[in-house]
Amino acid sequence: MFRPIPAYIGLRYTRSRRRNRFVSFISLMSVIGVALGVMVLIVALSVMNGFEEEVRNRTLGFMAHVMISGPGNQLDDWQSLAKELHDAPHVLSSAPTVEQEVLLSRAGRVQAVVARGVLPEAEAAVTDIAERMRSGSLNDLAPGGFHLILGTALARMLKVEPGDWLTLVLPKANTAGGDVLPVLHRVTVSGVFDSGMKQFDEGVVLMHLADVQTLWGKGGAVQSVRLRLDDPLQAPAIAVEIAHSLHGGYWVSDWTRRNVNFFRALQMQKRMIFLILLLIVAVAAFNIVSTLVMVVRDKEAQIAILRTLGMSSARIIGIFVVQGAATGLLGTLVGVVSGVLVSVYLSDMVSAVERWFAVDLFEKSVYFLSELPSRLVWTDVATTAAVAALLSLLATLYPAWRAARVQPAEALRYE
Repeated sequence: MFRPIPAYIGLRYTRSRRRNRFVSFISLMSVIGVALGVMVLIVALSVMNGFEEEVRNRTLGFMAHVMISGPGNQLDDWQSLAKELHDAPHVLSSAPTVEQEVLLSRAGRVQAVVARGVLPEAEAAVTDIAERMRSGSLNDLAPGGFHLILGTALARMLKVEPGDWLTLVLPKANTAGGDVLPVLHRVTVSGVFDSGMKQFDEGVVLMHLADVQTLWGKGGAVQSVRLRLDDPLQAPAIAVEIAHSLHGGYWVSDWTRRNVNFFRALQMQKRMIFLILLLIVAVAAFNIVSTLVMVVRDKEAQIAILRTLGMSSARIIGIFVVQGAATGLLGTLVGVVSGVLVSVYLSDMVSAVERWFAVDLFEKSVYFLSELPSRLVWTDVATTAAVAALLSLLATLYPAWRAARVQPAEALRYE
């Protein structure tokens, strides 16, 4: 069977003879280095992808996909608008809302929060908050009752549980004297939710729409109508369509615009991690340089014989490019396989280590996630493998060029 001579000799050189065990060891270290670099890079990118997806899902679970506000942040005839929007394409449900900044006080502990007024049934159709209730129910919010539902983090901070009461403090201007006088309301804790997001669990409480409208003081008006879509990833395009259909006078935003800085920061962090960890792959790949340089010095006599037999410089270069590329590709293959396996089973592996050694590798109270998220993206795997293979190939060029410059007479002088 025909085999190209450079490829045949290059692959034979990857299996060094007994007297060249040191070269074989260095070559093995190069393979292991490339494999470790590729594996770590794939796992790190998978964790970043999983974290981004988990944060996005939890954000969308508590935030509407599209929000429509009126002039002066006030919608008087919101019922007609909600009905019109509910019949729009891609819209699954709608819900009105009013938000008011207030203070909650309990036994000397005070916390500033946003009181979000909602209609229980409509809110359950727009967000996933009903599924994240730890105690109580959205239906416990009755108009005029001044009941509220708060997050687990806020409940711990104020040391309250369902059935306890809080003092709601609303700063309100005194039009006669221009002073700001607090308006106090006694509110009852009806339930506790766990959104999984710190800013929501600590900074937002839910009350009935009518109660927050009373605090807001604008009658039956609301501030916005929020929408749930059939595909949240299409929210920017659908928001533009809705804005055109409403013929001006409304401010339409989607969840990507309200969180644009956060998700941009995540993407930038992912790119920086890729570049930093790529240096590990680069260092490991360029270990191939030292390996091939030693191989070239060891094989100078054989190279000289090949040259005297008429082998061209291009074929000599091909021999060592094949040898170095084989080392790099083997390391890349091992790294890809191990990286994919670790990414798929990462959560189970972390749990097993925590259980066996009684340590907490992933602090759940800090990240508000129950487990280390990981999502394998095959484009990331392909990019990592391609870059590692390219670096390995580049690392072969200098040693191969040195091999092509071996002078037969000089190399065979002492043989």
